[in-house]
Amino acid sequence: MSSNNTDNVVTPAFVKNFRKVTPYTPGEQPQRKVIKLNTNENPYGPAPGVEKVRNGIDIDVLRLYPELESASLSAAIAEYHGVPYEKVFAGVGSDDVLSMAFLTFFNSEKPIVFPDITYSFYPVWANVYKIPYREIPLKSDFTVDENDYFCENGGVVIANPNAPTSISMPLDKVEKIIRENRDVVVIIDEAYVDFGGETALGLVDKYQNLLVVRTFSKSRSMAGVRIGYAIGSEILIKALKDVKESVNSYTINTESIKMGIASIQDEDYFVEKVNQVVETRKWTASELEKLDFRVLDSSSNFLFASHAKMPAKDIFERLKEKDIFVRYFTKERIDNYLRITIGTGKEMELFIEALKSIIE
Repeated sequence: MSSNNTDNVVTPAFVKNFRKVTPYTPGEQPQRKVIKLNTNENPYGPAPGVEKVRNGIDIDVLRLYPELESASLSAAIAEYHGVPYEKVFAGVGSDDVLSMAFLTFFNSEKPIVFPDITYSFYPVWANVYKIPYREIPLKSDFTVDENDYFCENGGVVIANPNAPTSISMPLDKVEKIIRENRDVVVIIDEAYVDFGGETALGLVDKYQNLLVVRTFSKSRSMAGVRIGYAIGSEILIKALKDVKESVNSYTINTESIKMGIASIQDEDYFVEKVNQVVETRKWTASELEKLDFRVLDSSSNFLFASHAKMPAKDIFERLKEKDIFVRYFTKERIDNYLRITIGTGKEMELFIEALKSIIE
């Protein structure tokens, strides 16, 4: 007779061999209809061609493995950016690409370096792969001091624009970091660059140690499709592909490959929707400032804001009661800020009205 009582269960001996890490904590994903401004998704749908491709997929092809190296998608990305195919690596979202990059390039005993306030997955990957790391504090205004990265290290990772601060670093400062770290790989994570940042792609031919990582999740409205990519020197891309092929040769599925190509071929739609987000961001920032918020200068599809009097945690909880979800972080230095994804114009109007009822 079996028992469901686990009160007296003894932890098995094999647990001592587990790899123990504290996982990345994503934003909440409520399953009911809410105003969802907490995970930096794009409020607009993918390009019309994406739906057309999806509806036209031959179901029979799904019995076959997808292309090695996601070859046709990688070729489309290479053509779009005007780089050789050999300089492109495609993965299942930029998280997959970044994870493979950490595993591939950061294998010395020296610590890799990245800001103390940045994408919180970086220390998670470092811990998973047992990579020593050091977090370099941002300045008091949440900007990166490039001089802090002129140091001995095992690699550099910079999100530009940064998350969750939304601030973009000028390209000349980015280049200084790359130039001063020629003996290690420098990763520039450009998940949000299409919303106002300066891309480092033009520096790839100049610096063999530079890897630029991009995603389809934000500006291309395809977070659910999972496409990311990296562009870098042939020596970096070859190493990435070798490691990936040693873990899993088939990653991006057939449908995603075809939908990704359709997205990248519709430049007009892409530009239109990015501009729409940027205009709504400007309006929202202005309205927040009228409500006595300090809003950091944003080059992303979100805002990072702190109210002059009301604690961020209280605002976060009051908004949640109204089915409006924003992101709140308990991390020191930013625990009085809210990260607010830019939704549709209507969603942001409702958000501002809700704030007025909470604060005024």
